[in-house]
Amino acid sequence: MLFSLAVILLGGLAAGALAEKLGLPRIIGMLGVGILISPFALGLLDESVIGISADLRHIALIIILIRAGLSLDLSDLKKVGRPAVLMSFVPACFEIAGYVIFAPMLLGLSLTGAAVMGAVLSAVSPAVVVPRMVKLTEDRYGTQKAIPQMILAGASCDDVFVIVLFSTLVTMAQGGEVSLAGLLDIPVSIVLGVLLGAAAGMLLFMLFDLSYRRKHKIRNSTKVIILFGTAFLLMSAEAFAKPYVAVSGLLAVVAMACAVKLKTDRTVSARLSAKTGKLWLAGEIVLFVLVGAAVDVRYTLTAGAAALLMILTALLFRAAGVWLCMLGTKLTAKERLFCVIAYLPKATVQAAIGSVPLALGLPCGNIVLSVAVLAILITAPLGAIGIDRSFRHLLTHDI
Repeated sequence: MLFSLAVILLGGLAAGALAEKLGLPRIIGMLGVGILISPFALGLLDESVIGISADLRHIALIIILIRAGLSLDLSDLKKVGRPAVLMSFVPACFEIAGYVIFAPMLLGLSLTGAAVMGAVLSAVSPAVVVPRMVKLTEDRYGTQKAIPQMILAGASCDDVFVIVLFSTLVTMAQGGEVSLAGLLDIPVSIVLGVLLGAAAGMLLFMLFDLSYRRKHKIRNSTKVIILFGTAFLLMSAEAFAKPYVAVSGLLAVVAMACAVKLKTDRTVSARLSAKTGKLWLAGEIVLFVLVGAAVDVRYTLTAGAAALLMILTALLFRAAGVWLCMLGTKLTAKERLFCVIAYLPKATVQAAIGSVPLALGLPCGNIVLSVAVLAILITAPLGAIGIDRSFRHLLTHDI
């Protein structure tokens, strides 16, 4: 295990630095290393690391979600409340519609199989989008119109919507009946996740405030540890509650960090965010190397030109959905184009659920996995490069 962790950290760090030297986003180098050392290529990862890969990716994702919550200004988010809500489901619905319309023609799938493929492929990657929106918020690009905050909030809810919808469509593909209660899990999961996280954040603030008033100050480093421990509990609560009610652990973590920032002193929340940002240096490497390691590139060889055409067609549908969400806002054409670019990348959700239809024995399983792998390889670099290269030209720098 130790050798595998060394390969992940050192290989990912070196590849990220090399990608930067070439003028590319760091994650491209990290994804490349992950693909190279995966069990499907050189096989340098120990079985024990592969066994906990999903948990390690969750931990890395929690780091950036906490940082996102500590950077999210709720007063700014209120300026774009309606578009943020629409961004959480409209682009995904448009993309799924693209697959339902064109996948039967291009890939020979049934309507149900096309819908399952659309659900797998329609989730935006928070691992690619969230850290970039946090950086734009800190550097004050587009913040006057709350553009990074809107994209950050929308992307966080988008995954919840898509994953619940995916579960429903898989049930249909297996010949089961879909209940109205299953579809209601989407808003219930979002609302309960936010409420649970906000309650946890308020309790943490009361703990920090009580220690301050009693002159037993909790160091900021200790506060970060408490934040992470609470975040792990919130993510665990999602699994514990699953048999009874749907709760989004991801949104609970963001809401917890938001509540802490809202109630604590601005200087303290800035320090907590800075310390979390340092943890992200290692978390980013672990997350993207392991996402790359989950990608079986052998399936890209079976995907073919039709799969590539399908992905690009679906992205056009997605772009139309994002553009629709911007109607009625004060965003310029350039700012709307940036929102379209920011909603392109796919990685984490596709790596997590891309193989599920195949494992369940669905007829569409093989082609769904092939297209999911190809989508990661195309859209993760495309979205990352697009965001990194365009924000200075498309967004206003607010002083």
